[in-house]
Amino acid sequence: MTTRRAFIKLAAAVVAVPTLARSVLFGSPDPLSESKWLTFYNTHTGEALSETYCCSGQLLPSALQKINHILRDHRTGDVREIDVRLLDLLERLAREIRCNRPFHIISGYRSKQTNDYLRRTSGGVAAASLHMTGQAVDIRVPGCSLSDLRQAALALKAGGVGYYPKPDFVHVDVGRVRCW
Repeated sequence: MTTRRAFIKLAAAVVAVPTLARSVLFGSPDPLSESKWLTFYNTHTGEALSETYCCSGQLLPSALQKINHILRDHRTGDVREIDVRLLDLLERLAREIRCNRPFHIISGYRSKQTNDYLRRTSGGVAAASLHMTGQAVDIRVPGCSLSDLRQAALALKAGGVGYYPKPDFVHVDVGRVRCW
């Protein structure tokens, strides 16, 4: 028969284990208590945005809508929900490069129409690009060399990293870990 005291101890252990696991895995007492924010500059529209999108582990819908808008397909105006894992990857990348400058967005979400157009007119555009699902972004950061940005993205081992020195951007996505 379980006593009340034994039950309370068991319940406390059940609550403590996930918190302890997060602490060990992520190196902070509770990463869900952190605020997460990003700063963007869209190179095609001239729009800028600095937004906290997560506070105390809660996603902020109005902030996510603003981020979705700035990362929209600038050719068609289409907006799509950006995968929060991509935002978290960018937030981690910003901390990794220790830079408080905005991510310059070369390409965020792409409609099928835009992706097809880019496939016809330029090289290296995937038919099933993760840009079309809001899971990829092409970026640069003023004051951070492209090679340092690439190295930092690779170090995170959180998805795909493409290096494009001539057009001056790094591609990051939340697909499988790979590089090119």
